Amino acid sequence: MNQTLIILLESAVIGALIGFGASAGVARMFHAPKVQGMGAFRTLGELNACENDPIAHFSFGFGFFFNAWASTVGAGALTGDVDHRIVPHWAAALSMAKNRNLAETLHNPRRMAFFGAGVGVVLISVLNTTAASIPHSLQKVAADVLGPASEWLINPVMPIIFWMAAVDAGRRTGGWGTVLGGLAHIVMGNAVPGIVLGIVVGKGLDDLGRTRLTRTLVGAVVALFVISAFLRGVDIQLLEQMKVHIPSWLSGLHDATGTTPTD
Repeated sequence: MNQTLIILLESAVIGALIGFGASAGVARMFHAPKVQGMGAFRTLGELNACENDPIAHFSFGFGFFFNAWASTVGAGALTGDVDHRIVPHWAAALSMAKNRNLAETLHNPRRMAFFGAGVGVVLISVLNTTAASIPHSLQKVAADVLGPASEWLINPVMPIIFWMAAVDAGRRTGGWGTVLGGLAHIVMGNAVPGIVLGIVVGKGLDDLGRTRLTRTLVGAVVALFVISAFLRGVDIQLLEQMKVHIPSWLSGLHDATGTTPTD
């Protein structure tokens, strides 16, 4: 059987499974904690940021398409943007093309699953077949050209967009988004996760006040940053940059857990 046809058939099966699971899982996130969702937390925030506009959902997913295509062509691997950003957003766009009722579209796991499966079949097939058919010399060119462009989109364009959304949502939300976004940039290398968490915390405090739920949420966010900083060795790097002596117990703990930063 022709090699391209084999790749096409395998991609269609894989794409259907990816799209079905990712889209259904994202829709179930809107019903948590009554049911178990499945998806990246940033996906939920990005879907909400599009404000249920099919054009916005399609445009957002399309913005990451070139990054995914460049990674497939240049490295032969699918990025997390495929199942966390492109598939859910394009499935949402198709689902809401003629019906803006969220309960029947974006929040409907069954509807999102089938639209996501269709998107996955087409998307993965296009990515894999084009990557397999392009000569190696052109693959290198595509990676060299599209790679830097996609990096500019991810950082700093996307953080700026989300930070502007946080500031526009109010003073408290903007403050939380700014602080957590800055910390996320230091700890994780990208401010978007922190800004999204800041939006959630800020809006939660605006809507619910200082309740047990919001205190738990703030505590969970703080714990997330502390654990992330430790696992990435940010505490060691910070002490070194401040010319502060690193306690032996802290160095030993990092050595034991394999989280000692490397130069």
